[in-house]
Amino acid sequence: MDSNEAMVIVGAGLAGATAAATLREEGYAGPVVLLGAEGQVPYLRPPLSKGFLAGKESEESLLPYPEQWYRENDVELLTSDAAVSVDPASHTVALAGGRSLRYGKLLLATGAVPRRLDIPGADLEGVHYFRTKTDSQWLHSELAGGGKKLVLIGSGWIGMEVAATARELGNEVTLLGREDIPLSAAIGRDLGKVFLDRHLEAGVRFRLPSEAAEIRSDGAGRVTAVVTDTGETLPTDLVVIAVGVLPQTALAESAGLTVTNGIQVDSALRTSAEDIFAAGDVANVLHPVTRRYTRSEHWANAIAGGKVAARSMLGQNAVLDDIPYFYTDQFDLGMEYSGYGALTADAALVVRGSLESREFVAFWLLKERVVAGMNVNVWDVQEDIQELIRSERTVDRKALADPERALGSL
Repeated sequence: MDSNEAMVIVGAGLAGATAAATLREEGYAGPVVLLGAEGQVPYLRPPLSKGFLAGKESEESLLPYPEQWYRENDVELLTSDAAVSVDPASHTVALAGGRSLRYGKLLLATGAVPRRLDIPGADLEGVHYFRTKTDSQWLHSELAGGGKKLVLIGSGWIGMEVAATARELGNEVTLLGREDIPLSAAIGRDLGKVFLDRHLEAGVRFRLPSEAAEIRSDGAGRVTAVVTDTGETLPTDLVVIAVGVLPQTALAESAGLTVTNGIQVDSALRTSAEDIFAAGDVANVLHPVTRRYTRSEHWANAIAGGKVAARSMLGQNAVLDDIPYFYTDQFDLGMEYSGYGALTADAALVVRGSLESREFVAFWLLKERVVAGMNVNVWDVQEDIQELIRSERTVDRKALADPERALGSL
């Protein structure tokens, strides 16, 4: 492409920022425009429910690149001028402020937004969704002094992390979720119970399975209680809703791109329209290993996808074939997970170590091949886990479960 044609990136999150950085690292010298709508310099999301929410991490620690990096590398960062439409035929992006940008290549990294609850009282004062840095800052200001009652709606990773952080800050926490054991949809009942038991020990209260049917107020618009679908009334000062996210596909849909659970792309992150790519939470990617379309909402995918998208935009042979990875910290439980979640439903679980001691590595075996692995309070094993997955070699279950056998020797 002409070096004067702009690389336009819609979405100033981690995927978009990584793509901009990769374009410069790969030697592209033409215009790069990074568009955001949040009014923030691109930042990392994982600490928002953990260390940043707890007040242990600074705003600067959230930044993958310091603010001055964008000026120093001639990346035009527009943090409050959202894209409102894309015209693939004319290769233009229209902005809310009235400006129109012509692109040579376009990356859609528009991310996701919280799934909203359609119940009475969901818009009351004191009811918040949890997604942004602003959300985390508000919640920290409410919880930092302790002594508050918090009802969390949603027992996934974000809900469980916020619950742990809020409890450590000295607040009463009650958590609602559709599963009878938190996280079981992602990691199974046995492993989910490890996290459930640790939360119970710390005093987190659960109502499982249970959903919010109504949020009540004091008559002045301030939340006072959550009523569950079982009829229980839970007094509260605050409500945080964390029931998943929806990919932001409006731009792609209006531009006529193929959209199925996100913007559908091939393994090089190319959309159905010429010169348009997608990465991060919004991209539903055909993975070359599983041969399935997968949309990942984890930070590691945003980084990997941003790099691949940038290289594809430059015409390089780039493929998003990384093994999905994420981590969590809840109380004194630290966990890392690598693997293909789509392949674990029919896989056998093999545990190395002890669930009771909360120091173990869990493996998912499909046809005697490791398709996913998760280490809890056991460290420096991720490279070996990923190598086992990537190799696709068959392994002996007894050897895999034996802590005396080095993973690298299997």
